[in-house]
Amino acid sequence: MQGSCLCGAIGYEVDSLDTPIRHCSCKTCRKAHAAAFNSGAGVRLEHFRWLRGEELLGHFESSAGKVRHFCSRCGTQLAAEKEGLAYVIVRVATLDDDPGATPAGHIWTSHEVPWLAYGDGLNRDEEWPAGYSK
Repeated sequence: MQGSCLCGAIGYEVDSLDTPIRHCSCKTCRKAHAAAFNSGAGVRLEHFRWLRGEELLGHFESSAGKVRHFCSRCGTQLAAEKEGLAYVIVRVATLDDDPGATPAGHIWTSHEVPWLAYGDGLNRDEEWPAGYSK
């Protein structure tokens, strides 16, 4: 499977997702992704490789021993590495291919935001909502 950043300058490839996909609601993921949660999965180091644009990677140590890798051009968070972990944590939303798996659960639920309502009942719009000015 291949993945890339928003501007396409950085690309990567994974042989497989080696851990289940999980939605993480920790405070650092929320801030780093500007979203209520991040969907990630572990990929063994030997199953991950950068294909292009590695020189454009920015790096930020968001907590002790955890380094987030992002595109220095468009800001897309692509992956993270944690000291001593045999996995790269891939941001599943950056995959260009369907991973053929669905999320197994949520982590860091103690940090979930109160305004996010899980479950059905919310309006669904295929594109922009009615009356939304483009």
